[in-house]
Amino acid sequence: MTSIPLFPLNTVLYPDGYLPLQIFEVRYLDMIRKCITGEQPFGVVQLLDGTEVRKPGQDETLAQVGTLAKVVDWAAPLSGLLQIKCIGTRRFQIVTSEQLKNGLWMAQVELLPPDMAVPIPPEQQNVADALGALIRTLQEQKIPLDQMPIQPPYRLDECGWVANRWCELLSLTPVQKQLLLSQENPVLRLELIQDNLSENGLLEE
Repeated sequence: MTSIPLFPLNTVLYPDGYLPLQIFEVRYLDMIRKCITGEQPFGVVQLLDGTEVRKPGQDETLAQVGTLAKVVDWAAPLSGLLQIKCIGTRRFQIVTSEQLKNGLWMAQVELLPPDMAVPIPPEQQNVADALGALIRTLQEQKIPLDQMPIQPPYRLDECGWVANRWCELLSLTPVQKQLLLSQENPVLRLELIQDNLSENGLLEE
């Protein structure tokens, strides 16, 4: 088991996902500085109850599965403000967690196995093709790389990578996002995404 600090958010980070954040709460400023200095990851977990910014007397309920985040770039434009860019690495499951007096959550976690590099089955090729088309459209719009929601390398031939990028892009419920993050079979995760895209008319037949 590994002990890590947690950053509860109203979103879900998936492995290889890109997460830019602005940090201004004291509990997180200290945490992120330590992570940058020690080149240590922190855990992003979905906030199921409560708000991202701490309020007196408010309880926070955390999802039990999250993703480690590695800081790849940072800036401190103002005193008391950090701008960071993170990439998701390994998924984890919380074994135990506690909230410290300063409001920071710490957890003992077990790392979950990374996705196997499974090629896209022919039946799901349209899901990868649609993602590739979206990436090309964003590139043609000359969006700066650090503002792109999807970061290279683009592994459009891998089930897990393609499924995870759609998980981030689609308007899914918190429950759906958690189920997809917890799904250990990347092919099944891709099939579930394909069903969602088809239901919303986002795939070419």
